[in-house]
Amino acid sequence: MPELPEVQTTVNGLQKHIVGLKIRGVWTSYNSSYFKGSETIKDPLYFKKFKKEIIGRKVITVSRRAKNVLIYLSSKTVGQAGKFGDKNFKKIILVHMKMTGHLLYGTYKFNARNKNDPWEAVESKTLQDPYNKHVRFLISFSNNKHLALSDVRKFAKVTLIDGHDHHLSDHLKNIGPEPLEKSFNLEKFSARINLKLNGKIKQVLMDQSVVAGIGNIYADESLWRAGIHPLERVKNIKHQQLEDLFSAIQTTLSKGIDFGGDSTSDYRNVLGNKGKFHETHHAYQRTGDKCDKKNCGGTIVRIIIGSRSTHYCNKHQKIKFSLVQNPKKKNSSGN
Repeated sequence: MPELPEVQTTVNGLQKHIVGLKIRGVWTSYNSSYFKGSETIKDPLYFKKFKKEIIGRKVITVSRRAKNVLIYLSSKTVGQAGKFGDKNFKKIILVHMKMTGHLLYGTYKFNARNKNDPWEAVESKTLQDPYNKHVRFLISFSNNKHLALSDVRKFAKVTLIDGHDHHLSDHLKNIGPEPLEKSFNLEKFSARINLKLNGKIKQVLMDQSVVAGIGNIYADESLWRAGIHPLERVKNIKHQQLEDLFSAIQTTLSKGIDFGGDSTSDYRNVLGNKGKFHETHHAYQRTGDKCDKKNCGGTIVRIIIGSRSTHYCNKHQKIKFSLVQNPKKKNSSGN
C-alpha cells in the first residue's frame, strides 16, 4: 500500500502537472454491489452525482492528508482557477490508493476491444508498464491529457468532500497528526504513542489514528534504525528509545520522499516511473540477510504481526521481555 512518501511523491507530481486544468469528463469501471449506498464512486448512483459535480471545475491545488490525495477544485462559475483558500474553493476529490492503486498523468485512448483494460496509454513507454495498465478511473482535462487511477485489485477509494471544514469529513476526521509537520515534535510524538501503552509498537505506528501515513515498510525501517523490536510494548520503551524512534521516523519518511517512494510492489509515480526507496532497505523484505548495521552481525528475521509481515534484526533489535505466551515458537520468531 502506498504510504506517506509514495502519496507525497504523487501529490508533488500532480501539483506540477494538473493545477489550472479544467475537467472535461470522467469515467470509471468501478461498480460493486458491496458499495451500494456508499459515498464512493464504486456506487453507480453516487458516481453520477460525482460526475455532475466535478465536470467544468478547475484544479486549484493538490495536497496530502495521511495516505489520501486531495485534489482541490474551483467553483464551476469561476473563469480561472482561483488561489488555494479563496472564495471559489468548493470541492475536493479525495483518492485513497489503498493496496495497489497509483495515479498516472498522460495521454490515453479508449479501446473498446479490450474489455478488461480499455484505456491505453499513448506516447509514454513508462505508462505502458504492465503495472500501469489497470485503469479503473479516469479524468479528462482541457489539454486533452488524462489523470488515470491504475488499481489491479480494485481496492482504491475515490469520493468527493466539501471544501470547507474538510478535515471534519468522515474520511479524514479520525486521522492522527502528520509526522513531518514542523509542529510535530518529540513531546507530541510521545503523547500520541503513549495513547496505546499496551500496544505492540509496530502496530501502534501503523495505527492511522495515532500518527498519520506510516505503513508496513516505513514502520519496519524506522524500528530497525531506532533499534527497537517490533513486538515491544509501548509501556516498556524508554524515553531515549522514543527519542531515537522519533528521529528514525522523520529520517526514514524524508528519505522515502527523496527517493521518490518505494516500488517493492505496484507503486509508480504520476509519470509511470518506479521510486527507488526499495533499493535502500535495511530490514523490509530482507529475510535471511545479514544486518548491515555497522558491527552488528545480526540477521534479518521475518515474523507476522497482526497478519502483516514484519522484518527486524535479531541482534540489535532486542525485546525487553520474552514472549512467554508461546515459548515453543520463541526461536522461530528470532527472540
